[in-house]
Amino acid sequence: MFWFDGALRERSVVPFDLTDRGLNLGDGIFDTSLARNGRIFRRKSHIDRMADAAEILGIPFDETIAETALDALAAAIGDGAVRLTLTRGPGPRGLSFPKNPQPFLFGAAASLRGPLFPVLKLGTTSIRRNETSPVSRIKALPYLDSVLALEQASARGADEVLFENTHSRVACLASANIFAVFGRQLVTPPLSDGALAGTTRAYVLSKAHGLHFDVAERSLPLEKFSRADALFATSSLRLIAPCNQLDATTFPSESNEIVIELQASIREAIAGECGRF
Repeated sequence: MFWFDGALRERSVVPFDLTDRGLNLGDGIFDTSLARNGRIFRRKSHIDRMADAAEILGIPFDETIAETALDALAAAIGDGAVRLTLTRGPGPRGLSFPKNPQPFLFGAAASLRGPLFPVLKLGTTSIRRNETSPVSRIKALPYLDSVLALEQASARGADEVLFENTHSRVACLASANIFAVFGRQLVTPPLSDGALAGTTRAYVLSKAHGLHFDVAERSLPLEKFSRADALFATSSLRLIAPCNQLDATTFPSESNEIVIELQASIREAIAGECGRF
């Protein structure tokens, strides 16, 4: 199911301006959220994050229209993944911003391709996350680094790829944030290391006190990260995903107490917001 120009549509083919900067320059942002029971989990967090990203790139963003699209797609799909995409709109040849931008918003909804809480095998990559770029902390359209790195890791049997940044510090996965568990402490890379400001990452950070564990945003080299008791990924669609392998190193992440507690917590939160898990 798709959303375009104020209405739901069943076909993906619509009129499209061939000068659109999202198409030609990757000049735009997107957001992916989880629909359950026809509702968006952490709806406000997703709208707020998209608004923040649009502000960083200087793209006009109408929250009311985005909310309408999000709700319509969630209701149409019931349970599934909902994505909104916003480009700066059409522009003349060249890199300079158009003087009067006409942003272009569209959306899509689809059934989930895999289970919630999947168990993941991670692989490393020689491609580095550029923590100096503002787009490393938002869901910007250019995703080829992640596409290529994931393809390389998949060829070695991995489900996801772990990125280091240009200073050889752990940053994130191709499409998720990453946490390491050391006893009752969680460590996740700070945004300044090139990590995305994920909505599920924020959920985990907010639950530390209530679930009686400590959490720190701290830079870690891969060597120290690999000595964790457990690893888990967070994303809007995978939620709390245990990672049982990083290259040749294995982790008992699926049975880790904190991972299990967080999975139970987010199940309860989804049921509370959406009416059921």
